[in-house]
Amino acid sequence: MKKKLKNALISVSDKSNLKKIIQVLNKYKIKIISSGGTAKFIRKSGIKCRDISDFTQFQEMLNGRVKTLHPKIHAGILFERSKKKHRSELKAQKFEPIDLVIVNFYPFKETLKKTSINNKIIENIDIGGPTLVRAAAKNFNDVTIITDEIDYPELANQLRTNNGKTNLKFREEMARKAFNLTAYYDSIISEWFNQKLKIKFPETKIIFGKKLEKLRYGENPHQNSSLYISDLYKDSLGLKQISGKGLSYNNYNDIFAGLDILFSEKKIPTTVIVKHANPCGVASNKSPFKSFKDSQLSDPISAFGGVVACNFKINIGLAKEINKTFFEVILAKGFDKSALKIFKKKKNMRIIDISQFKNKSNLSLKVFNNSFLLQNENTKILDRKKIKFVTKLKPNLKEISEIEFAYRVCKFVKSNAIVITKDKATIGIGAGQQNRLDSCKIASQKAKQFQPEKLLNSVAASDAFFPFADGIKTLINSGVKIIVQPGGSIRDKEVIDAANKAKIKMIFTGTRHFNH
Repeated sequence: MKKKLKNALISVSDKSNLKKIIQVLNKYKIKIISSGGTAKFIRKSGIKCRDISDFTQFQEMLNGRVKTLHPKIHAGILFERSKKKHRSELKAQKFEPIDLVIVNFYPFKETLKKTSINNKIIENIDIGGPTLVRAAAKNFNDVTIITDEIDYPELANQLRTNNGKTNLKFREEMARKAFNLTAYYDSIISEWFNQKLKIKFPETKIIFGKKLEKLRYGENPHQNSSLYISDLYKDSLGLKQISGKGLSYNNYNDIFAGLDILFSEKKIPTTVIVKHANPCGVASNKSPFKSFKDSQLSDPISAFGGVVACNFKINIGLAKEINKTFFEVILAKGFDKSALKIFKKKKNMRIIDISQFKNKSNLSLKVFNNSFLLQNENTKILDRKKIKFVTKLKPNLKEISEIEFAYRVCKFVKSNAIVITKDKATIGIGAGQQNRLDSCKIASQKAKQFQPEKLLNSVAASDAFFPFADGIKTLINSGVKIIVQPGGSIRDKEVIDAANKAKIKMIFTGTRHFNH
């Protein structure tokens, strides 16, 4: 059903492209009601408008907190035109219908970016705007609601096509967008309060998100996918794509996995190579070139087609080396011009600058059907003060540093996880197995396949305790001389005895690192 527009209420903080749409409204003799800065803008544009206070015969009060919250406004929006009782009530009160509402809200999120002063933040919590929007959206059968300047052209098209009217399909779509906006706006305010009061697990949890891009498809071609950002203070991820084709769902999944590992090491040049959300190589070295080479040597077969993440700037020498292998994505804290020239020869390879990316550990979310699990991010690695030296032989300080590296990487590998390292580089990773023994076998087998010479006197990390001694025996037989694990098994004594018998060193951290 098409509805003729007679009166429009406009109240916007963002006046982008407003001039064009008010000119269209004027053409179709739609009267405009407005106030404050919006009214001034409309009059400056040469279009007549009535002040809200003149329309309601009620002066705004409380420094503008109350101006549109008036029965004449909301009755004009909410009354159902098809109901005789509604029409007679409106007539008795001498109220006029409001057929079009164009509103956007006080910039609450933008205010958070600019100030931490509570009073300024609170004054940018919009009350009248969302109330108008909800009222108009509820009565979409009769009223058109516009909350986004991107919809101005289609509103103009509706008026031109339908001679000053809008159709029901359009009004319904605008109502959908309106309720999405009010929910999003309120969820941002809700999250600000939660963070302010340090409440991570409120009685009701709202997950808000702003769509950044539609992806080509999901994990598989038959699945749809989009990328959203959920952050009070940012509108972008801080990932600047310089060249290459668009990123896919799987690319992003690997990118996020890689960045998690990368930003757990803040001091030493580190390279992480990720495939299917698991690291296949991680290395830290004073030489950025060597950190890349060592990470690739960990599992060169799996590295092919993976995501490379570096916490340093890539120069031409490293770019040439990286370019010898096919990689889907390269992430780095900047690129020399000559390095970019090398990379751009591969048109499909995605090159991304992560200089502006900031890793902010907060909450971890997993969704299943109509429920979701929420937990604190795992920000712990190990506490040196709480580790226990459980074998007769004890590691020295240099070995403790290697142990920390191995345990850090192990934290990010899918459980059950075993990571073997030497000189702060992975040489074997066993990931995602249903039992720990198989992960030990896979990690050992990979190390034997690619870097057998490094297995002697290597370090192995386990994300959880060994339920039996068979796992550590597999590692010991491959050449491992130090094992780090949380401990806590009923067979810890059996495992420690096996370690002592083999004359290796073992420490317990007391911290488990399951990652599912």
